[in-house]
Amino acid sequence: MSASRPADETKRAVVVPAGTTCADAVAAAKLPMNGPNAIVVVRDPEGTLRDLDWVPDAEVEVEAVALSSPDGLDVLRHSTAHVLAQAVQQEWPEARLGIGPPIENGFYYDFDVERPFQPEDLERVEQRMKDIIKSGQRFRRREFPSLDDARTELATEPYKLELVDLKGDVDTSEIMEVGSGDLTIYDNVDAKTGDVCWSDLCRGPHLPSTRLIPAFKLMRSAAAYWRGSEKNPQLQRIYGTAWPTRDALKSHLKALEEAAKRDHRRIGEDLDMFAFSKEIGRGLPLWLPNGTIVRDELEGWARRSERKLGYQRVVTPHITQEDLYYLSGHLPYYAEDLYAPIEIDGEKYYLKPMNCPHHHMVYKARPHSYRDLPYKIAEYGTVYRFERSGQLHGTMRTRGFTQNDAHIYCTQEQAKDQFLEVMRMHADYYRTLGITDFYMVLALRDPANREKYHDDEVMWETAERITREAMEESDIPFEIDRGGAAHYGPKVDFMIRAVTGKEFAASTNQVDLYTPQRFGLTYHDSDGTEKPVVVIHRAPLGSQERFTAYLTEHFAGAFPVWLAPEQVRVIPIVDELTDYANEVRDLLLDADVRADVDAGDGRLNAKIRTAVTRKIPLIVVVGRREAEERSVTVRDRSGKETPMPLDAFVGHVTELIRTKSLDGAGHLRPETDGGNA
Repeated sequence: MSASRPADETKRAVVVPAGTTCADAVAAAKLPMNGPNAIVVVRDPEGTLRDLDWVPDAEVEVEAVALSSPDGLDVLRHSTAHVLAQAVQQEWPEARLGIGPPIENGFYYDFDVERPFQPEDLERVEQRMKDIIKSGQRFRRREFPSLDDARTELATEPYKLELVDLKGDVDTSEIMEVGSGDLTIYDNVDAKTGDVCWSDLCRGPHLPSTRLIPAFKLMRSAAAYWRGSEKNPQLQRIYGTAWPTRDALKSHLKALEEAAKRDHRRIGEDLDMFAFSKEIGRGLPLWLPNGTIVRDELEGWARRSERKLGYQRVVTPHITQEDLYYLSGHLPYYAEDLYAPIEIDGEKYYLKPMNCPHHHMVYKARPHSYRDLPYKIAEYGTVYRFERSGQLHGTMRTRGFTQNDAHIYCTQEQAKDQFLEVMRMHADYYRTLGITDFYMVLALRDPANREKYHDDEVMWETAERITREAMEESDIPFEIDRGGAAHYGPKVDFMIRAVTGKEFAASTNQVDLYTPQRFGLTYHDSDGTEKPVVVIHRAPLGSQERFTAYLTEHFAGAFPVWLAPEQVRVIPIVDELTDYANEVRDLLLDADVRADVDAGDGRLNAKIRTAVTRKIPLIVVVGRREAEERSVTVRDRSGKETPMPLDAFVGHVTELIRTKSLDGAGHLRPETDGGNA
């Protein structure tokens, strides 16, 4: 079955007569013009968002878009970004403008200023923004007659001039301030006098008035390279957030507080999981022993799971001759995602950006019969892709990462069942980890833009049919994304929601009929003919870097016992009991439990606090009675203390590990930061 997002109840059709503003038509339809459900823009029949002061040449039916809708929120946040820029230039007239688009949950604007912004500067700007909002300035759209007129008006804004010059050369629709179509500017107009208070190059649309900005907050400032390139000047970026109600803003700020507690970068540093070195390079993490344990546990789990399902392990090189990437299509179309080539003996080699082409060559290394299929090969393969500096984010987004990758080579008749098995593998992994809020997104072709995709209609229909049938049979909810398909076929993304509410793309999976023909991947059928295989791409745990980052935030660092870097900390009450503490530890180590002894100086309570801070799931305290009785007193994450015979405790721990128990895991108690408050 498919699941779709809740319908926006404020979406309504409105007829706008020729020569009438959309605002007048919305008012005549008695739709709200104030409050969180206020209609702020409309969508014309071509799907373009328009300001409410747009006047169509002929009668047209438009869709009214509310402030609280996703498009309405983008308009709100982009309008707030303009108010931010206006406020900054009023406080610092010499500031030059970069760009200021809406982003997830907020907005930013880039400025060229003499010195970085300080916290007290943001307070000044925020107060100035409140004054602008209260004054009720109107946003008014204006078209430049020509590029030369734009250059004249924007003569004091060098970055805007650069965008104008780009506009003259290429379509720059990815740049919010320019976009495609007419070159436009927005004036902020005084509601009483009609005087222009401030202007900015922008494609819009915007709110009718600044008064419709009900709740916002500036969050922080940071350095950012102009247009994301380290070759360009470094600007100062101010981030902010805006919401349709004050309560929504408060809820968002509270969620940010919880997210900050769970930030994998902070927890990863506190728990000695990973580090970065400027000598090695940005986006290339060093996995420290604790983080490596988590990675190894996940990989070992995946290996065992795959073995039961008939996968065979392979290993492929980290660099490859360029010919393979011309065959796969990565060159020249995705060259910007690859690192520069390395020349060896007159030939060019590239760092591996993905494992697929190499697995295809593994399959192709030997002939295959229908009796061999399905043929499943898996690899934790390390790949390298160039990410811009501004996109790097701890281990969530890196330049080198190791994927839980595999490819299934099968017949068309086997494809649906194999893809269904892949989906159930995802669900089993997630549920074991306590992840219950997940769904799939089926990315299909955009029927209005088919030139983006290969033109074999039968192949497309077959791939879509196999994919959809497997998804419907899986009983996992899914949504449709028209236009999100790859060039060579539909794809399925697994989306999981973090405890903080943020959605996370865990993995991409595909039924691929196109690549086998490109690579010549075939098998000998029972009738003696040679036929192309179907390739299924799958990576249920995604990359080690990204998935470990997600789990660190999911559990707030309080990993379940089986994943915890240190599973048991043994603490003797007095020094003379250190030998017994070591005996307890050694017994645990013999049972393959990760344990250590804290026999250092310090009070017992201080040692317990240290173990709690390190988020160790089980703390064992041993005193004279425990030594005499060969027992332990076990303190779990809830603070509960339980006396147990030593042998019984070892059995208890090994059972928690064997069953991958979630008892005491951080995601179960987000209000107390993983039970370690």
